[in-house]
Amino acid sequence: MKACRWLLALLVLYMGSLVIQPAVFAQPGAYHFGFKKSVNGQLPSIDQEGFKGIVTKHGALFLGDTNKKELFLTFDNGYENGYTTKILDVLKQKKAPAAFFVTGHYVKDQPELIKRMALEGHIVGNHSWSHPDMSQLTETQIKMELDKVKDQVTQLTGQAEMRYLRPPRGIFNERVLAASKQFGYTNVFWSVAYKDWDVNAQKGSQFAYNQVMKQLHPGAIILLHSVSKDNTEALGSIIDEARKQGYEFKSLDELQTNVRQPSPEGGLSGQQS
Repeated sequence: MKACRWLLALLVLYMGSLVIQPAVFAQPGAYHFGFKKSVNGQLPSIDQEGFKGIVTKHGALFLGDTNKKELFLTFDNGYENGYTTKILDVLKQKKAPAAFFVTGHYVKDQPELIKRMALEGHIVGNHSWSHPDMSQLTETQIKMELDKVKDQVTQLTGQAEMRYLRPPRGIFNERVLAASKQFGYTNVFWSVAYKDWDVNAQKGSQFAYNQVMKQLHPGAIILLHSVSKDNTEALGSIIDEARKQGYEFKSLDELQTNVRQPSPEGGLSGQQS
């Protein structure tokens, strides 16, 4: 009996410690931007895990005006895989604007491409210096990550302003959105995406074309990764067909933030970024 009482006392102490620990070690909720994809021109669901509230609260973009057939091309450039020159060639030929979100590695490795992006009128956005999970960083660390990219791009292009940020891998919490907004950034997520970042799982230009075209909807912000051979080969056809369907390609600078957002529909499909 004494042994039982002793074990019971230890169990009570242990359970008491469990009640205390979450309050000490709890971290702010982090989210991976994801959604149920658009089908047949309908809006995607971007209302999962409760993140839509903080996304809209801090003025982040993921969708344009759903009453207008406008599209916004964005590329994530973590590293160069030999395709960005061709992407820029296509954009120049088609007269289509885009935004390129670049990391510190990309800035150091590809200064001439950064210069060309800016020279040809594209937006050079911030994708952080070292591509970390920014929800794990302090505000000071977040600022350092963003300032290093901005300063290096300014040295290359002469453009002092950098207004747009895409959090690495689409991971964020309220602190990331609030801090980056304070530092002068608008966070940019997306409403069209597919698994295009795996360079060992490319499936051909027709696959890329189909994946993008079947998700198109008015006001779409399209996420593509520049490391994808498939995206590069399909880009011209995507632009041509979208225009045949009455879409116009616009710059993020033309995107208004006070637009209607999609209604909740459920479902979650994470996208790497």
